[in-house]
Amino acid sequence: MREKSLTREFEQRRPARYTEKEWLARCELAAAYRMFWHLGWHELIYNHITLRVPGTEHFLINPFGLMYREVTASNLVKIDLEGRSLDLDAYPINPAGFVVHSAVHRARADVACVMHSHTTAGQVVSCQRDGLLPLSFTSVFYTDRIAYHDFEGITLEHAESTRLAADLGDRNIMILRNHGLLVCGRSIEDAFADHYLLQRACEVQVAAQGSGVALRQPDHAIAVHAADQFDRAARQGDQNRLLFDAMARFMWDSDPGFCR
Repeated sequence: MREKSLTREFEQRRPARYTEKEWLARCELAAAYRMFWHLGWHELIYNHITLRVPGTEHFLINPFGLMYREVTASNLVKIDLEGRSLDLDAYPINPAGFVVHSAVHRARADVACVMHSHTTAGQVVSCQRDGLLPLSFTSVFYTDRIAYHDFEGITLEHAESTRLAADLGDRNIMILRNHGLLVCGRSIEDAFADHYLLQRACEVQVAAQGSGVALRQPDHAIAVHAADQFDRAARQGDQNRLLFDAMARFMWDSDPGFCR
């Protein structure tokens, strides 16, 4: 029977300059970029997924100028909370991406991974006054669990970091109004699972609103109950790891080149 994860395969390709923990983080992050590419959640060379290097304040970010399908474990850029590269001869990073992601990594020691996207459905919902509505099976998972941050222009101003972090608070899901989606998690698998389900919720909401018929929302108490059920089943269990490992194996079978 095949192993649940690719940890052994990743380790076999580890260059001597990386510790086991950092190399595993690099391989899983590179796999996540390939997942986003496969699912169409990329914005060409823009947007970012960041992952904290275990045991440090440093985090990994994609090289600015590469497509998601070009990201590999070894070309990810390791930076500190001030945006300084810690890798020799590293690619440049996107300043706008640093502002958003460093805001979360700096404020939330419990967060390992931050994902930000400009998907069409995510942007549509971000433009709606009431944001995500508890309409569908997946959307109720986020009842009373979404933070919102008002649009301030392109995220190039470091002063916005403080306001963004304050708006996020202790939540892991944020809709950046008129902008897109931001998801963070204690692990890369938690962040990926939440981004997948949040994206599905946005897609269904946009489709339902476009159907032209009256829509029915579940009772708020039922929606809260469903969100609590999801917390226990997914965030406190191993479902998210199983999902991420399955997607990583799919990416590996398609092209193991991300682990180099």
